[in-house]
Amino acid sequence: MSRLLFRLGHASARHPWRVLLFWVLAAVATVGVRQGIGGEPNDDFQLPGTETQAARDLLEERFPEQAGTTGQVVFAAETGVLADAGNRAAVEATLGQLASVEHVVDVSDPFDARGPTISPDGRIGFTTLTFDEQTLDKEIAEATEAATEVGRDAGVQVEVSGTIMASAQEMEGGELVGLAVAVVVLLVAFGSLVATGIPIGTALFGLFIGLAGVGILSGITDVPTVSPMLATMIGLGVGIDYALFVVTRHRQFLHEGWSVPDAAGRANATAGQSVLFAGMTVVIAIMGLIVAGIPSIATMGYAAAIVVLVAMAGAITLLPAFLGLAGHRIDSLRVGRRRGLEAEAHRTVAGRWADRVGRRPWPYALVSFGLLVALGAPLLSMRVGFADDGNQPADTTARKAYDLLAEGFGVGFNGPLTVVVDLPTPGAGDEVLPSLTAGLAGDPGLVSLSPAQLNPSGDTAVLFAFPATAPQDEATSQLVHRLRDDVIPVALEGTGAEVHLAGWQAAQIDISERMSSRLPAFVGAVVGLSFLLLMVVFRSVLVPLKAAVMNLLSIGAAYGVVVAVFQWGWMKDLVGLEETVPVFPFLPMIMFAILFGLSMDYEVFLLSRVREAYVRSGDSHRSVVEGLASTARVITSAALIMISVFGAFVLSSDVILKMFGLGLATAVLVDATVVRMVLVPATMALLGNANWWLPRWLDRLLPHVDMDGAHNLGGLGGEAPDQLSAREEELEPVGA
Repeated sequence: MSRLLFRLGHASARHPWRVLLFWVLAAVATVGVRQGIGGEPNDDFQLPGTETQAARDLLEERFPEQAGTTGQVVFAAETGVLADAGNRAAVEATLGQLASVEHVVDVSDPFDARGPTISPDGRIGFTTLTFDEQTLDKEIAEATEAATEVGRDAGVQVEVSGTIMASAQEMEGGELVGLAVAVVVLLVAFGSLVATGIPIGTALFGLFIGLAGVGILSGITDVPTVSPMLATMIGLGVGIDYALFVVTRHRQFLHEGWSVPDAAGRANATAGQSVLFAGMTVVIAIMGLIVAGIPSIATMGYAAAIVVLVAMAGAITLLPAFLGLAGHRIDSLRVGRRRGLEAEAHRTVAGRWADRVGRRPWPYALVSFGLLVALGAPLLSMRVGFADDGNQPADTTARKAYDLLAEGFGVGFNGPLTVVVDLPTPGAGDEVLPSLTAGLAGDPGLVSLSPAQLNPSGDTAVLFAFPATAPQDEATSQLVHRLRDDVIPVALEGTGAEVHLAGWQAAQIDISERMSSRLPAFVGAVVGLSFLLLMVVFRSVLVPLKAAVMNLLSIGAAYGVVVAVFQWGWMKDLVGLEETVPVFPFLPMIMFAILFGLSMDYEVFLLSRVREAYVRSGDSHRSVVEGLASTARVITSAALIMISVFGAFVLSSDVILKMFGLGLATAVLVDATVVRMVLVPATMALLGNANWWLPRWLDRLLPHVDMDGAHNLGGLGGEAPDQLSAREEELEPVGA
């Protein structure tokens, strides 16, 4: 692999224009396909094996008029009550406009006395729109919102619920802020505008193609709306980080006297191999989301995997081409006087710090372990669920609709439950429905029921149940379970009818429980795979075992911070959160997939240097000092870039992106500081030579992999410069 990567990097640096032409053509082709067969993201969540999916399938088969999405349009009288002549005329005119919107198949009448659609004070009312689509695109949402203008012009406040407007919401992240911080970090790290521009350019080019690929995927299958922003977050982070590793090694080889193509080839064979290993770990972990059993979640993983794969390809082909174009001018346009990342390892602050930790490992190990456990403690009280529209910005129509419904009817009207009744025979509704409605009405968790609607054949009925609590409240989840497990079975006993409790709120509960139940198996699979990979790479049992435990600790700490901020409300004002919310159900699994792969990136980069030094010297303490000292600047710079890119998404108005941004940034911060700078050197010092213990029988079975790649490059790239051997002789233990 190292020789193949050397040839690829060498050829790309020698013939940069050919490589650039290939990438430009690839970009044009990808965008062309995107325009031809691509689509837009949507949140059509199929939930195989759940009660929600059973209800949807039954409605599509027997009652298609009720099978689509439903949502509310809320009216509020500025003066008087809605029944006043002027206000009523404005409401009815709005209803007429809504009925003409494409895909709207039914518009309920707020003034129908059979339903609870006018508030007790007469000032607030709502209509329920039924669409013939399960998911609404941006055009439908915007057309619905535009149809409300007639009522607003007539002096009535009209707002549209988030169920309808979600697809029209623009998810704005802080990627530009994160990119600006990344530029500053690279300028400080490299001290050159040219060297800084190469990783940024490579990452942006790869991200452009990767997002076009996500657009193609959207035309083939349903891709959740959060996927492009999540892919942008990950693509920027890994794209810049991977390029940073390769450029750092390239500059090191240039300064040692290698030619530009040889330096690019050797950087590709060493750092590029680490990039491939780390990147494939990320991809495999993300692809593991298929175990969630929810097709849209797996697709979210595919979208993230696309941008990571493109970033990997860019790091080993496009980046060497840029390095070839830059030549020896890579250090041009100097900024400041700071030495580059490739400064002598044994002279760094990190080297002295590693020596200090290694000489007194117990205190550092115990304190760092205790800190990680303390940060992760809130994880034990994590509650997963979806945030409701009460967390939308106050100026959005979805938030205004939420507040009006809560004011006029109660917060539960923002998350109605759909009760789908499968009658044993046509006409059995007269016997079944009274018993069912009586049972539902007797539950204190419900405040109102809508009249039941029968399909034309009379074998299926639909009614809406309105909870007393908000959609995101834990009490609402308990209500759904109580209705499904106790209330409905008792009410239907002996009738032969079946009832499926569905609706968006019930679907969210089904999604949350499915994700929670599959998480342990997913974590076990990812940890087991990474253990095997690291054991092959580093010829050790304890090194991968420690890596797995430390990665779990750093990810657990990130989970704990997310719970403390979003669920408990600690310092929630600092992240722009108005009220506490449960943890987004997809977050634990997706965060684990991304972070375990990224932490493997730093693990491989650090331990490959430690292993290399240990093989050369046989001194465990010295190898840890040299390994940490030679990688600390690169890992710190890479972590700062990741933290800035991820952390910038906390500025988004979307609570999901805030949660992902804070969680990912926290995990990288903890991993690059507490874990890599303290816990790793402390535990390696405690274990000493046992770090590299591997049973002989297992050593014979495992394939041999040289992750650094340097030992496989003999005879490639001409004669080694004298500076290389001289530099190796200079390496001495700190304090010797």
